[in-house]
Amino acid sequence: MALAFPLELTTPRLVLRPFSQDDVQSVVAIQSHWKVTRNLRLATWPPTEESISAWLAGHEGEWRDGTAHRFALQLEGRVIGCCDLDGIDDGLGFLGYWLGQPHWGKGLATEAGRAVVDLARTTLGLTTLETGHVDDNPASGGVLRKLGFREVGRTKLWSKPREEEITQVQYRAKLAGND
Repeated sequence: MALAFPLELTTPRLVLRPFSQDDVQSVVAIQSHWKVTRNLRLATWPPTEESISAWLAGHEGEWRDGTAHRFALQLEGRVIGCCDLDGIDDGLGFLGYWLGQPHWGKGLATEAGRAVVDLARTTLGLTTLETGHVDDNPASGGVLRKLGFREVGRTKLWSKPREEEITQVQYRAKLAGND
C-alpha cells in the first residue's frame, strides 16, 4: 500500500515529514560526524552534497511505489535525523533511524520510532518489522527493545563507511492489531 505523498506525522516534540532537496546541507552536516555515519551501514563517507542529493532524489518514487517511506525528523524547525521504513513487501518492512549526535540520549529516536512503527501497523498493515544495529552501538538496541523488537540473531555484513565487515545485531517485531 502506498501512502499519499507527502504525509506528515507529529509527535509531542517532532515533526516527521518527507525529505526534500532543501535538506541536503542539513543531512551532510549531520552525517559529517564520524560518530553518526559509522553506524550507518550503507552511507557514503565522507558525505557529499552529490551523494546526499542522489539519495534524496529517489525518495518520492519509493514513497509512491510503496516500497519505502523516509521521514526527516524536525525538532523546532530543524532537521535532526531520519526514521524510515524500507524494503516494504508482502507484510514485511525494515525500520531504520539516525540522529545527529547532539540529540542522542534524549528519547527522540524512540519517539520517532513509535510513530513510524504505528504507521506501519495501522496504516500500512505490515505484520512484521525487522531491523538491526552494529554490535558496538548498544544504545540503538535499547531503542529497539523499547519499541517492542526482540533480538533474533547476529550476522556479518559489509559497512560502506567503515570499509570493513561488521557484526549486525538483528531484531524483529510482530505487529499486533492488523489481523
